[in-house]
Amino acid sequence: MDTDASKTLGVIVVGQSPRPDIVAQLRAVIPSEIAIALRGSLDGMGRDDILKLKPANGYDALFTRLPGGEAVKISKQAVERRALGVLDAFAAQSVTATMMCCTGDFPLLEGQPGVVLPSAVLAGIVHGLLPRGRLGLFVPISDQVGTLDQKWRRDGIEIVSVPMTPGCADEEIEGAVQQMQALSPDLVVLDCMSYTQALKDRVRQGLRAPVILGISAAARVVSELLA
Repeated sequence: MDTDASKTLGVIVVGQSPRPDIVAQLRAVIPSEIAIALRGSLDGMGRDDILKLKPANGYDALFTRLPGGEAVKISKQAVERRALGVLDAFAAQSVTATMMCCTGDFPLLEGQPGVVLPSAVLAGIVHGLLPRGRLGLFVPISDQVGTLDQKWRRDGIEIVSVPMTPGCADEEIEGAVQQMQALSPDLVVLDCMSYTQALKDRVRQGLRAPVILGISAAARVVSELLA
């Protein structure tokens, strides 16, 4: 049976496909009648070529895991350029909604028809929930501490960031949660699409503030578009 493209969510991950972990997190929120077509912005590239895509600075740094599980740090600009090609391929298949599966800013994708950027979705949610106060961010790599503040900054908001690697050991999770709790945030965002619901549950146990998981928040908005 052919898949109805109007009921298919195109998903672009910053690394490579397949990403069954990402699909599982999305499927926990997105109804079964909506198909998920996942592609990687770095699909077709060898490991050595990927490792050459080094970030120019902290603002250009992204975290991802390769299909074998290896954690790598890559250039956001390189990912963005290649993501445009994946977006064109989805458009050729008449996929009407595509989500860039990353909470970073992607200026080249802004305004593209049918593209959902989780960064914009999360910014809207946070703006509605926290008109004033202290926003806590968990970020996947230490390079992003402080560098991601710009996309969240607005009058009345103080931003504090703590690094925590997706899929890290229990000791790192506990240390990161304790560090965040000491900063007394009013609202916390898990600012990476590789963070999971299970991690959110653990983080929430150690914090007095409410916690927003990026991937599930974005998935719920996309579901509204396609349901």
